[in-house]
Amino acid sequence: MSPAPARPQGLGITGPAGNIQAVVEDPRSDGDAYGVVCHPHPLFGGTMDNKVVTTVARALQECAIPTVRFNFRGVGSSEGTYDEGVGETDDVCAVADWGERCWPGRRLMLAGFSFGAYVALRAAQRRELANLILVAPPVGRFDFSALAAPRCPWLVIQGDADDVVDPQAVADWARRSVPTPTLACMHGVGHFFHGRLSDLRDAVIGEVRSA
Repeated sequence: MSPAPARPQGLGITGPAGNIQAVVEDPRSDGDAYGVVCHPHPLFGGTMDNKVVTTVARALQECAIPTVRFNFRGVGSSEGTYDEGVGETDDVCAVADWGERCWPGRRLMLAGFSFGAYVALRAAQRRELANLILVAPPVGRFDFSALAAPRCPWLVIQGDADDVVDPQAVADWARRSVPTPTLACMHGVGHFFHGRLSDLRDAVIGEVRSA
C-alpha cells in the first residue's frame, strides 16, 4: 500500500545567495532516504512547480521518500541571480544539508529535469547518494564531459521525440558512462512528457523499488 498523500509545506532555506524558496512533502512513512528534486532552466520558465518536477516528487513520495522541491536562485522568491549551473549546484547542496538535518540518518536521493538534471549531476560530484534520477539531461547543451558517473544506482529517462535535447546524444553519453545508468527510452515522448506523465511516474517508482 502506498503512503498517504503528503501535504505540501512551504518554507525558506538559507542558501549561499540568500533565501531559497522550497516546498517539503513528507508522507511520514518509514524509509531510509529523502529526495531533492531540481527544476528546469530558470531563464526559460523553469520552476519547482513544473509538472515533470512535481511528478517525480510524487513518485518518490509513493515510495515512502519525503521530498524537497525548491526554486533555484533568482526564481520565485529565491534570492540571487542565475549562475549558469555553478551557483545552482551550491543551492542543491544547501537544500541537501537542510534535508540531512531534517531527516537524520536518511540517505540523499537527487533527481532533476533538463537543466535540473545537469545541476543534479554536478551536485552528485560532491555528495554520496543513495540514487540519482536524471530526466532529459541536456547533453550537448551543457558540458557533461568533466562530470563523473555517480557511484550509486542511477536512472536516465529520455523521450525519443524530444525536440529540446538530442535523444541520441543522451543515449550515447549514458552508454559511455562507467558505471552505466539504467536507460529508460520512452517512445513518442517529447521533452515535457505531455500526456505521458504517468509513464514517467512508473519509471521512477520502478527504479526506486528495484534499487
